Formats: sequence, structure tokens, C-alpha cells
Amino acid sequence: MCGIVGYTGSNQAKDILLSGLGRLEYRGYDSAGVAIQEGGALEVVHRKGKVSSLAHTLGHFDLAGTCGIGHTRWATHGKPSEANAHPHTSCDGRVAVVHNGIIENFAELREELASRGHVFTSQTDTEVVAHLVEEALAEGQGLLEAVRTATEHLVGAYALAVVSADSPGTIVAARKDSPLVVGLAEDGLYLASDIIAMIDATRNVVVLRDGDTAKLTFSEAEGPRATFFDASGEAFQPEPTYIDWDLDVAEKGGYPDFMLKEIHEQPRVIRDTLAGRLVGGSLAIDELDMSVEELNLVDRVYVIACGTSYHAGLIAKNLIEGWARIPCEVEVASEFRYRNPIITPTTLVVAVSQSGETADTLAAIRDAKVKGARVFGITNVVGSPVARESDGVIYTKANKEIAVASTKSFLGQVVSLTLLALLLAQVKGKLKMNQVRLLFRELADTAEQVETILQDTSAIDEAALACKDAASALFVGRGMGAAVSYEGALKLKEISYLHAEAYAAGEMKHGPIALIDEGFPVIAVATKSPVYDKLVSNLQESKARGAKIVAIATEGDQEIKRYADHVIYIPKVRDAFTAITASVPLQLFARSIALLRGCDVDQPRNLAKSVTVE
Repeated sequence: MCGIVGYTGSNQAKDILLSGLGRLEYRGYDSAGVAIQEGGALEVVHRKGKVSSLAHTLGHFDLAGTCGIGHTRWATHGKPSEANAHPHTSCDGRVAVVHNGIIENFAELREELASRGHVFTSQTDTEVVAHLVEEALAEGQGLLEAVRTATEHLVGAYALAVVSADSPGTIVAARKDSPLVVGLAEDGLYLASDIIAMIDATRNVVVLRDGDTAKLTFSEAEGPRATFFDASGEAFQPEPTYIDWDLDVAEKGGYPDFMLKEIHEQPRVIRDTLAGRLVGGSLAIDELDMSVEELNLVDRVYVIACGTSYHAGLIAKNLIEGWARIPCEVEVASEFRYRNPIITPTTLVVAVSQSGETADTLAAIRDAKVKGARVFGITNVVGSPVARESDGVIYTKANKEIAVASTKSFLGQVVSLTLLALLLAQVKGKLKMNQVRLLFRELADTAEQVETILQDTSAIDEAALACKDAASALFVGRGMGAAVSYEGALKLKEISYLHAEAYAAGEMKHGPIALIDEGFPVIAVATKSPVYDKLVSNLQESKARGAKIVAIATEGDQEIKRYADHVIYIPKVRDAFTAITASVPLQLFARSIALLRGCDVDQPRNLAKSVTVE
């Protein structure tokens, strides 16, 4: 959560910082601010609201400084306000700090600092860092040493960027459990919490590791210079990583919003995620880094994830148990880490995270490894903490996802987990090779089927118009359809703020049916499956009580029209792959309702793209 940018070089910093913050706004948009070195002092400007508000204000400032830091915030400590916006400064105003993460012991630090005469102007945990650095500088330490001294007092997670009026052209950065990336360019050095903030300036980056500190300097005489230090304070010279993303990743490409663009990118994600996976007639996931013998010993699978990724895990459970006949449990990562799960050396833990930096998922990974499990990560971000800390990894090939509500990353996760289920079934001998090849081809065909769904969305828009004024909605399904329903309800909640719940349809008579009255929307995943007749029976019960039924149905199914007020048809696929095709109209349904209700589909309130704190 929250976005950090920094720049020191030969160009003016103001526009560079604003551009970077604009690209990071999906991480937080309660407030934004910058601190720029100017004439032997720091010019600090912050505003409540989005980056556009900050940009408007900075338009009235003639700032020529070439070194500065910026931040866009998602509130954790202290309400969204100008006073709580970053950067935060020391008492003398000569040190400025931006921070992602949570300082868990900030209250006691604040009390200690206040007792020594420091005056606080915000409710944030971050402000203590500025005062700690100020004290260390007063003792004669340089900026690098002062930041390192300050971090020794911190308990929690942080990505920090610090500037001082007394250290021109210098930014010091430190990282623990919250991502931070340094960009190397001829015109100067860039700093950000996400590569996308600097991608139009440089492709050469260094991803800081936990405990690393970096000192970024620029002078006319020496040019840009980046020095890196590990957790023990020893200097080291990392090998930069070259990023080969396309520049249009950060642009809308002619679509009205990022969400729609990313929904339309899903066929490519499916194809890219599957590319090269069928080798010599059998599946190959070399990144798993486990031999056939080790895989054959796996006798239990845990999928740990949060939010949308958790729903991808529910889909995987059906496939792993159905095909590989291995017990599979799906757990919310924040719960998994606080109980005592049964884990042995033959347990495979699959950690699923779009960003690869979800704090609860990372903690669960570490706990599982301590208990002796093999850990396999599924993520969208190369070099992310989940990728680095797992024994093996599948990248979902979704490229950068900007809209806060995950769409293409979710489908990439489902496809990756489907591959894993097929591989386990292949190794265990539960599926014959010709069956694996057939299923793989059908899985690959879903890319074309999603394209078919995207060609005509008129039925989806009509259903959304009929439901837009509802106060609540119920999503139902059975079997694979139940897992898809959970994701459909989450999408609607996330971006339209319309309350929605999802249930396995067989649970209707155990409580949820009490909600239904005239016009109450019931959205059903009613594709042809072994439990289709059971679902139809549940819909009849809802219809009899006045529900307005929207059905996601298999192309050619005429019977469903007897029970549904609106039918959205999707191509016929094997039930195992329904999650891929049925999810797409539910994404579009949520988006359409959100737009009809006047909501920002890319940046829903109170949410951020990656959750890097517990």
C-alpha cells in the first residue's frame, strides 16, 4: 500500500515525481505530497486527495530543484488529511521522510521523542522516523548513518526514502518487508516502490532486499552514483535487472479505463501463461524445482492466499482433488499463520499473490518453510518477495495490472493452478498422458472462448441496468460455480459498493433465502454441469419469492430462460474450465453496474492494489 518515488539527477525533480506518483496512484490515493531540495532548504507540499490535486497546487510553485521524494498514501495511521499526508518532516524542517508499511512500535517511540522535546504535527506512525533521523544528525552522523541508526529503533515493515537540506543531491533509502526499487539512468537515479513509476526513464533496476540500504547521489562533477549496503552495513554491488515490459503497460490503450483494458487482455494472459508448458507430449513446470520423485511424495496441498487469490485457490482445490486425488485445503493467509496446521516434508504449500508482496501471504510462506514444507509461489511480479522466498514459482504472465480490482491476474492464477493440478495428476498417474494432453488443449482453447465472450457484451449491460439500483445482491452456484460466485460477489462489492454475498446454492434454504423479496437480484452461475438440475431447483425457489434472476448459462441452453429474467450465454466448455469463462461476464457485470452508479472502477474507495501490511 502507498507509493514512493524519488529522483536525484540533472533534470528538475518536480515533473518526474508527479509522473511517478500518477502511475503509482493505484497503490493509494487518500493524499499525496513531495519534498524537493531547493536553495539550501526543503520545499514540502502535500494535499489531501488524488495526485491531480497535488499537481494543481505545484503548478503555482516554481521549483527548479533536481532532488526530491514523493508519496501517494493509503491511510493506515491517521485519517486522510493534509496533516497526515507524506512527506513528514523533522522539527527543524530540514529532514523529510516518505514511508510505506507500518511501524508497530511507533506509539512508544513517539512518547519517548516527545519527552525529549520533539513536536509532532500528524497522527501517523511515519513521523517518528523523521525525528529519529533528526536526532542522529544532531549527533554528527551523516544522512546514511542517521537513517541506519533510525531503523535500528523500528519494529515493523518499512520502505523509507529520506532527504535532508544539508545533503544536497542525496536520497537514502531503506527497506524491510516492503518493496523498494532503484532505477539507474544516465540523467540520474530513480527510486520507487514499483518499477512502473520509472519505466519510461530506465529499464535497469536494482530491487532492494530486506535489510538493504541505498545511498543515491548526483553531482555535476561525478554524475549519478548508487551505493548499496546489506543488513550488516557491508557495501555490495548488485547486478541490475533489465525490465522488458512494453511502455503501453501503463497506458489505457484506447480503452475508457484500465479495468476494461485488462479484461480484454485476458486471452493473451491465458496464451502466454500456457506457452511452452507442453513439451514432448507431457507437462513441464521446471520452475517448480522438484523432481518427479519428490512430486510423487506430495500427500497434502495447502493453497494460501488472500482476497481474489483465495478464490483462485478454491477453484484449484476442485481440480487438485478431482484430478490428482490429493487432499487440498485452501486457507486465508492471515488465518493460516496464526494456527498450527499439519505440515510435514511431504506437504506442498502453494502461495498465491498477484503482487508477490502480500504481507500475510509472505508470513505464511515463512511459517510453512520453518515447519518443513516445500513452498511454491504463483505471482505476477518477477523478483517479488513471494518469488524470492518460494522454492519454485510460476509467473502468471499478466504483465502489469493497474486497476485495483484484479481481473487478468485472477485468470492467470486460475490457469497456473490448473497447470499445477494437471502436473500433479500426471506425476501421480491419476490421469493418462493422452488425457493430460486433451485437457491441456481444451485449457488453451479458453483463450478463444474468452474472446468470443468479449465480442458482444450487450446482455451483460442489460442485466446490469436492471440491477443497478439494488441495495444488495446474492451470487449462487454449485460445484465449480460456487467458487466462481465468490469472486463475482467480491468484484461487485469492490468497485460498485453494492453489497453482495455469495453462497453455494444448496445453502439457500439454510438462511440466505430469508433475504429474498420482490426484485432482489440473484446472480447464478448456471452452466451445464453434473449439478445443473440441482441449481435450477434452487433458482425456482428464489423465483417463487420474487427474485430477479441473472444467469450465466451455457450457449444453447433454452431451459434456463424459464427461470431467469436475464441470461448471459458463454461458450460450452468442460466443467473444470468453467471458472475461466464464467468469471469474465461477472467482471464485466460488476464494471457495468459500477459505471451506472457513478463509481471509479480503477480506484475504488478504501482499497489499494497491494496489501503489504497485516
